[in-house]
Amino acid sequence: MTLDELKAAAESCGLKSFVGRQLAEWLYVKKVSSWDRMTNISKASKDLLAERFELGTSAPIGVAESSDGTRKYLFAVEGGAVEAVMIPDDDRRTLCVSSQAGCKMGCKFCMTGRQGWHGNLSAADIINQFISIDEAQDLTNTVFMGMGEPLDNYEAVSRAIRILTADWGFAWSPKRITVSSIGVIPTLRRFLDEEKCHLAISLHNPFPEERLQMMPVQKAYHLQDVIELIRQYDFSGQRRVSFEYTMFAGFNDDKVHADALIRLLKGIECRVNLIRFHKIPDFPYDTASDSSMEAFRDRLNNNGILCTIRSSRGEDILAACGMLAGKHSAA
Repeated sequence: MTLDELKAAAESCGLKSFVGRQLAEWLYVKKVSSWDRMTNISKASKDLLAERFELGTSAPIGVAESSDGTRKYLFAVEGGAVEAVMIPDDDRRTLCVSSQAGCKMGCKFCMTGRQGWHGNLSAADIINQFISIDEAQDLTNTVFMGMGEPLDNYEAVSRAIRILTADWGFAWSPKRITVSSIGVIPTLRRFLDEEKCHLAISLHNPFPEERLQMMPVQKAYHLQDVIELIRQYDFSGQRRVSFEYTMFAGFNDDKVHADALIRLLKGIECRVNLIRFHKIPDFPYDTASDSSMEAFRDRLNNNGILCTIRSSRGEDILAACGMLAGKHSAA
């Protein structure tokens, strides 16, 4: 709930509206999961609230820890289970958060896409991933890059972002939030108009016909149209746009593809993140070699496009890019 909705909830129980602000502080600032911990609200008031409302928090049903410190949490939701990944890096704690159970987009190199779509998460399901993990009070950043296509569940994602950025909520700067999308144009336009968070576009191939082989969404939302939409917005200031590019040996990792990507992105203030492909069953391509990734990176950098190779985290617990499948795993 937003602050206004929390105030209305309190008033519906015959309580003063300021109780709504107290609830917001307990839920979003102190991140409690029990009525008993709300010590400045009377027991009688809490009993009235508890009769009509649920706090909406639920503990993870599983957790696995990687040798590199990455932790993957499994949450039960309507339609199945979803995963959230906490990635430590020096003084940063980034949560890779899920927005759907499964995914409709069907990218052939993604384990989440292979399982199909089982339902949208509510804003409560999304925020619960922030509140109910061990590192809840230590998180510094988030990326909507877990299970699902965030802009296919835009209303819930937008509400979650509002809670994350509101002064009565987590009070995060939008600069701490990155939303990844395959390029769902109608809601991408809304996101660009309504939000100030960073944007990451899953690109993976500059040639439409080759991209279509991997990403069925190319048929509905053409990459060129996505790029032209992005060109209409300013990314030279606080908000950034990046392009995610998973590299497959012998498919999209050569100079021809690098040069096509340079032409496609010319004039856009952006970053390209090269991602190592993590092998999954029944998929014909292998991970690109380090040398080909480095040559690809250098070619982009030498032509004025900032390009980096993203470090792979949590692969040993199936927590790396494209590996989330909402399955139980041993802790």
